[in-house]
Amino acid sequence: MRQIDTGGNFAQRILEELRVAIVNGELVPGALYSVHDLAARLGVSRTPVREALIQLAERGMVRFERNRGIRILRTSMHDLEEVFAIRLLLEVPATFRATGHGAPGWVADLAGHLGAMRAAAGEHDETAFMAADRRFHLAINEASGNLRLARYIDSLRDMVLLRGTSTVDRSRGLADILAEHEEIFAFVEAGKAADAAEAMRAHLVHTAQLLLGQEAGEAGDPVPDVSFDWTRYPG
Repeated sequence: MRQIDTGGNFAQRILEELRVAIVNGELVPGALYSVHDLAARLGVSRTPVREALIQLAERGMVRFERNRGIRILRTSMHDLEEVFAIRLLLEVPATFRATGHGAPGWVADLAGHLGAMRAAAGEHDETAFMAADRRFHLAINEASGNLRLARYIDSLRDMVLLRGTSTVDRSRGLADILAEHEEIFAFVEAGKAADAAEAMRAHLVHTAQLLLGQEAGEAGDPVPDVSFDWTRYPG
């Protein structure tokens, strides 16, 4: 982890540095760390580090263990199943609400994120592609008008990254993922809310099926069913 200076948005940069260190495995899943050690590595005091860890605990990324320290949590198959079930419950209706009702200019921003995905796919840059993918989904969720929902869904993606799993070049390629986002965007741009929401549902279900299928196959377990009929809850 990098040391943090005391410039603007100090607390947020500590939170982000710890989050990235957990996601990329620098802070090892299952291992215990002390607030004192983490603060020393970041070159800051313990109080803002503790505050950041409390937020990460709320996201399910760490756990405070009394008189022992902070344990970096592993993501289980059940966690992955829950993440996609929650995303289907929240993100599909959010797409419905966002289409045709977002703030002026948001569709142009969405097009920019999709363009970044196209460019990254052309260069087979998975890191840049997934970063643009994340911005694409965040833009739709923010356009629904519920910023708390947008932030929550965005934080759920870290649970998948903690597992260290990806469908890229295993179950599908970047071009396949891009095509699903192209379809979502086409319906959003056309103002077809129901079609955009259904395209989002299909994308999330397909991703969940592939990812959980990979994990279940390696463990010899059955694939969980994460399908969800969003049309029962269109508002």
